[in-house]
Amino acid sequence: MSSVSLTVNGKATTTSVDPSTPLVWLLREHLQLTGTKFGCGIAQCGACTVHVNGQATRSCVTPVSAVAGKSVTTIEGLSPDGSHKLQKAWVAEAVPQCGYCQSGQIMQAATLLAKNKKPTREQIVQHMNGNICRCGTYQRIVKAVQRAAKEA
Repeated sequence: MSSVSLTVNGKATTTSVDPSTPLVWLLREHLQLTGTKFGCGIAQCGACTVHVNGQATRSCVTPVSAVAGKSVTTIEGLSPDGSHKLQKAWVAEAVPQCGYCQSGQIMQAATLLAKNKKPTREQIVQHMNGNICRCGTYQRIVKAVQRAAKEA
């Protein structure tokens, strides 16, 4: 065990964990931020996507030691009350079915809109490639990102 300091959703945090602990487990088990989901454990599905210093990051394969001193944003930090334009667009386009992958999808989309305020459909599809939706709501995900981009 060692002490690790980082910023999570704008709040400085110091915790004592094994430095090899995956970030997803620090968030879910130690900090009780359960919006970030564990999916595959090998960075292939995207359910665990969070932002580390503004970059979409798969938290299931990111050891806590790699985020020491960095800023982590989870879905709860994107907007705790669901008022972020992507969260509103997700509801308006009825994206979720089971909902399991949605926090990771939204976090992935947020990095696109942070860099590109008006992405094309092709840019959205390319950027979201690798985030798996087991329910197959890909067309609605694209529509939601397009909707959110219009509200920029």
